[in-house]
Amino acid sequence: MDAAELRAMQAPIKERYKTDPSAAVITLKAKGSTESEGISCKVETGRALAIAGLHPATGGSGLELCSGDMLLEALVACAGVTLKSVATAIEVPLKTGNVLAEGDLDFRGTLGVDKETPVGFREIRLRFEVDTDAPQDKLDLLLKLTERYCVVYQTIKNGPKVSVTMARV
Repeated sequence: MDAAELRAMQAPIKERYKTDPSAAVITLKAKGSTESEGISCKVETGRALAIAGLHPATGGSGLELCSGDMLLEALVACAGVTLKSVATAIEVPLKTGNVLAEGDLDFRGTLGVDKETPVGFREIRLRFEVDTDAPQDKLDLLLKLTERYCVVYQTIKNGPKVSVTMARV
């Protein structure tokens, strides 16, 4: 796909959203079930079933997926797709590209060992490694636009309003 094909594919969608902004508002959903072996949760990904469990640092076996890893994987997936899309749109030829995410957790917070230690990632680092002949100003623009349009990156960076409820079934 080249820049013209990408623009042509997205043009009617963008036009619809301009004329009907409510059409652009879509609720994404994730679903899981605790009906699995051990302390784990089956997550329906839309393509397969993933089983999330405790990280080995909190007593898990390491056989199930860690939700922290899944968060970083979602970031890598979104950033990679966004990078390729933006590169195509601004005509930056990528010979190869890698997207790497890493995050630091202090499990004392998660396990309640130290009430002052925050629960969650204290820092997340996202890195792109690209092989391209594009000039630096184009790479700078590629990075800027990838950051701007990556949904998962922006969600993590800006911390949206989140609510939690519980209901009996």
